[in-house]
Amino acid sequence: MTVNLPIPQKAALKPVKGFEMGIAEAGIKKANRKDLLVMTLVPGSQVAGVFTLNRFCAAPVQICREHLSQDGRHEEIRALVVNTGNANAGTGETGMKHALETCAALAKELKIKSEQILPFSTGVILESLPIEKIISALPKAIANLGEDHWFDAAEAIMTTDTQPKATSMTVQAVEGSVTITGICKGAGMIHPNMATMLGFIATDAEFAPGLLGKLTQEVADLSFNAITIDGDTSTNDSFIIMATGQSPVQIKSVNDPNYGILRDAFISLARKLAQMIVRDGEGATKFMTIEVLGGKNAEECRLVAKAVAHSPLVKTAFFASDPNLGRILAAIGYAGIADLDVNRVQMWLGDVWVAKDGGRNPDYKESDGQCVMQASEITVKIELGRGNAAQTMWTCDLSHDYVSINADYRS
Repeated sequence: MTVNLPIPQKAALKPVKGFEMGIAEAGIKKANRKDLLVMTLVPGSQVAGVFTLNRFCAAPVQICREHLSQDGRHEEIRALVVNTGNANAGTGETGMKHALETCAALAKELKIKSEQILPFSTGVILESLPIEKIISALPKAIANLGEDHWFDAAEAIMTTDTQPKATSMTVQAVEGSVTITGICKGAGMIHPNMATMLGFIATDAEFAPGLLGKLTQEVADLSFNAITIDGDTSTNDSFIIMATGQSPVQIKSVNDPNYGILRDAFISLARKLAQMIVRDGEGATKFMTIEVLGGKNAEECRLVAKAVAHSPLVKTAFFASDPNLGRILAAIGYAGIADLDVNRVQMWLGDVWVAKDGGRNPDYKESDGQCVMQASEITVKIELGRGNAAQTMWTCDLSHDYVSINADYRS
């Protein structure tokens, strides 16, 4: 079940010149399903990423960080490899060995260095990676390489997702057009903490050294770090932006007119992908937008939005279509703003003003709240009355099906 989430159309996913994808069925967890993805980049491409802050981060995350080190000595990244069905997390030295073996095997096939490869895994934690299956399937994925395989790539990285997640756009910059296409996966174990799933975005624009890393962090903070499903930060969260430089558009600095144009485009596309994750949240029946306004700074707005979006009591009330709005006020109160003047707090459910000056709006009628709660998409707006900062997060409800899906995950 998804919340107003159409399946992406293959024809709408635009190829990015200089970037290819190949898919194979390795049988990692289940037979007859796409579970191995290889992505390749032309020489001269740039790659940047952000990763989970979970201290039990998976072996591939550790290797990605090393291969993307910002000390100026790292090799040029030429390929990425993703397996589903097994997270290769909580696997110790053996897990590191298997991730490095994956890089070495792919490097041999592509005739590049293993340090030029970024590995990614997603699936069950604390189980050994079936390395033989992965290595034996790599030639099949390489033989399948093509620029127009975005839809199949989105399918190949799915775990508990009910459908592939992908989107694409063409942006008109000063010197010409730029293509941006991305895929992501995620439906559970989603909570903002650096990155919150697997996400890959490619563009044919060219960036000056150092710019892509800055852009990637900013995009992550305003999209994938602004969603939550269940409050669990995964061991494998990774978000990558790749630029092949095959477009005539070159971004020389943050003051370049093209930088602002592409920044806005990347944020828009990444938010669309991030919201796809929420709309496909495990067991989700409702999509909720939490808008927090009037904060002293963005961080305290984020604290409030996060507290409301993460609250199991709030999420279960929304699942039941029950306007038990005191739960939202309680979450605002414990969000962590020590000097919050609750008498200045206002709250709206949709366009219904439900809380006024820290208490129930005298004009609020329960029937009006119930009417809003019946919708599949609901906005909660909170005004703190402290300043001009704002922050938005997206979340979903918490249903019986969420428990069932996660109870049966390994079976």
